[in-house]
Amino acid sequence: MAEDIGSTVPRRQLGRLLRQFRNEAGVTLDAAAEALEYSRQKIWRIECGLGPVRVLDVKAMCELYGVSAEMTEAMRGLAAETKSKGWWHAYGDAVPSWFELYVGLESAAAHLRRYDESLIPGLLQTREYALGLFHRGSRLSMEERERAVEVRMQRQALLTRRLPTPPRLEAALSEAVLRRPVGGASVMANQLSHLLETSELPNVSVRVVPLAAGPHPGAVAGSFVILDFPATKGGRAAPEPSVVYSESLTGALYLDKPDELAAYESTWKGVDALALGEAESRDVIKGIVGELRHD
Repeated sequence: MAEDIGSTVPRRQLGRLLRQFRNEAGVTLDAAAEALEYSRQKIWRIECGLGPVRVLDVKAMCELYGVSAEMTEAMRGLAAETKSKGWWHAYGDAVPSWFELYVGLESAAAHLRRYDESLIPGLLQTREYALGLFHRGSRLSMEERERAVEVRMQRQALLTRRLPTPPRLEAALSEAVLRRPVGGASVMANQLSHLLETSELPNVSVRVVPLAAGPHPGAVAGSFVILDFPATKGGRAAPEPSVVYSESLTGALYLDKPDELAAYESTWKGVDALALGEAESRDVIKGIVGELRHD
């Protein structure tokens, strides 16, 4: 299951191409909707890569935009790929629609760079820590919580999958993340020990940004992930553009405009410069584990 990356990247590629050809043809969203007898929302969703696309719709849109027969055929092929399902679809409502896109992108990424200001990231959490994040009075039933945590555990398989090559994960964690108690001292000690174990994987780097670093760009930006994607096979098409993901309580931002990417690249460089080295970070984490074990 971890080897199935689903349809996320083909959907985004197809949507981006359709938007490009619509703009090049000088056709507005409203004009396209009227000519095709579609709702404006339908075309917007297709262009944003938010769902599977019918080959029939691609053909009609390509005809309207004057796309060449060769390119139309290639896009029809992409449309067929948008119907494949990733493993996360089996979990239904346990994966919110706004997060489903991220899970697909994460599965397809070659490189993940993330800064976390508040909590251990999902890819590095233990089951007990993940369960401890559900506060008392949560609207979710115990069964719903278990399913949500199971999705998180399944996501972690991408770090050790055989094919495709697992992504490189660079995690920079604020020291506050390591010291914020979740689920009690025992749960935290086990979580930090798990963090140390995972950091030994050849494709995983965990580094600590000490509180002594003071205010820095990451503290202003908050938690975020930069996802970079692999080159396409045979170099037949450009790689999927990098994306910045930033999550909130009720949704998420997916940023891929050049100026947005540049801002977060700059922020990452600032965080990277302040983070301790891997060995020193391990020593800090071990020290906190020791404190928790002896409390």
